[in-house]
Amino acid sequence: MAGNLHVRNLDDDLIAKLKTRAARHGRSAEAEHREILRQALETEVEPSFDELAAQLRQLTAKRTQTPSEVLLREGRDER
Repeated sequence: MAGNLHVRNLDDDLIAKLKTRAARHGRSAEAEHREILRQALETEVEPSFDELAAQLRQLTAKRTQTPSEVLLREGRDER
């Protein structure tokens, strides 16, 4: 499925560089933009759930953890 992407508020210098690069490759600025995005994103690897979980554990390692049963009891007691 093809979609549209509109990029606003680009610096004039960046637009000029895009047009220059597009001309060098014999493409329109829009086609060059698509190619840049494709190249940048095709090699990006999505982290696995385990990797994301490890990052979260590392970020929260020094925080005090409250057991879920305590939180549940507090929630029930507030009703």
